Amino acid sequence: MLVAAAVCPCPPLLVPEVAAGAAPELDAARDACADAVGLLAAARPDLLLVVGPSEAEAAGTYPPGSGGSFRGFGVDTRVRLGEGRAGPELPPSLAVAAWLLDHAHWSACPVEGLAVADTRTAADCADAGRALAARAGRVALLVMGDGSACRTLKAPGYLDERAAAFDQEAARALGAADTGALGALDEALARELKAAGRAPWQVLAGAAEDRGMDGRLLFEDAPYGVGYMVAAWS
Repeated sequence: MLVAAAVCPCPPLLVPEVAAGAAPELDAARDACADAVGLLAAARPDLLLVVGPSEAEAAGTYPPGSGGSFRGFGVDTRVRLGEGRAGPELPPSLAVAAWLLDHAHWSACPVEGLAVADTRTAADCADAGRALAARAGRVALLVMGDGSACRTLKAPGYLDERAAAFDQEAARALGAADTGALGALDEALARELKAAGRAPWQVLAGAAEDRGMDGRLLFEDAPYGVGYMVAAWS
């Protein structure tokens, strides 16, 4: 049963070594992520499941101890997803989650990962979330994902006038723990706007279905033309 969830963005720039001189620009986002992860620990979960977006070839489960690095972003910083024997190499979103957990000195419970491709439908994502919620008596989720990447002319996806409204609705739904609204996010529009968080958020919606959870939006901004949101559910 899902007892708590944290939603965080997943740009490798959250890792200060990757951001280098630009690191202070995301200090507020890092602080909000730290607060959200702290609230997960306070829920006393039996199992923490990290969910994040990935390319189709990297989609799947990642056992405790799976490692990752930011070598592809110019920094040889390595991370591990909890304690356990070495598993497959983490995709970037789960590597960022592992860094957040390392930074928080996570030791509350075992950690596993699930990487989801943006080709998964809303219904598939919801089914995956229900399965995750049934994994243990007290399950917590750390859900990684960004909003649109089309908020400004210099954004990775250039400017799309639809992006601000998409992010506004996603932020509202995450802040209100509105599972219905998250489940209704348009898959095709999310793909056009390069919103990597759509599938992980819909996994969360399935896991929290009928739980009547309370949500709080801790951070929302688009510093590089990409929507970054942090929320906590309990």
